Amino acid sequence: MIVIAGGSQPVDASGLSALEREIVRQKERSATVYRYASAEALLFELMMRSAIVAEAQALNESGVGFASFEKSRCNERYWTRNEMGGFRLRDGVTPAEGLRDIFVNGPAYAFECATAIVIVLYKAILDMKGDAIFNAYFPNLLLYDWHYDNDLRFIRNDGEESFPGDVLYFRNPDHDPDRPEWQGENVVKLGDDLYYGHGVGIGSAETMISALNRARRPGSDVSAYMVDLVLLPDFEYIRRLNARTGRRTGRNARPDPIVARIGVNRYRF
Repeated sequence: MIVIAGGSQPVDASGLSALEREIVRQKERSATVYRYASAEALLFELMMRSAIVAEAQALNESGVGFASFEKSRCNERYWTRNEMGGFRLRDGVTPAEGLRDIFVNGPAYAFECATAIVIVLYKAILDMKGDAIFNAYFPNLLLYDWHYDNDLRFIRNDGEESFPGDVLYFRNPDHDPDRPEWQGENVVKLGDDLYYGHGVGIGSAETMISALNRARRPGSDVSAYMVDLVLLPDFEYIRRLNARTGRRTGRNARPDPIVARIGVNRYRF
């Protein structure tokens, strides 16, 4: 059920994309109550979910490579690679410029799947809020694993209900110890049983599980599986970002404590 400004009312679907209409349909039919302060808040969430899906597809088509932290690479015109395998924005480069270059010059980059998810989410925020606000709130970017700026906030939902634009996780509990980068796969949900996972590509849940199972400990028959945890951006917080209150000095957060509690290490959330 969708509740707007304290009341249940039909959502005007005119002008929505097919993806956005489907999200509304699913939420309206859900037993969970989804509350919004205004119709504008709902519309922003729908538009940003569409942007996340579009940017996941764009990153998949950009030519970026998959690599462990030890073998990561970046375009050194925009980024410097640190000793951990993360990318720090160069002085004189705006966050918007550096981020866009990943999608334009994809073959110059290689990274693992957690970094890919953060890149997709940053790019969706850039699309929704524009250069001025993005540059004000996300300066001095560091792209590394699940390290992200404090103004990229997440909400945790437990259970099986998820929607396009949500971030989910497939765990590989008996992965080959010599291939720790395949202990799991962070994915963006694109549609009904359709996901983007960097290093695997776009496919169904079975596609993700089969790819992870090929990286199990030799002789293991313990299958990978989808974790009952959904992460989504705090859409209302992002909606309220504006140029008047934007920060001019940036900071990157440690991995969210939500992430740490499911018992996997730095490679995956």
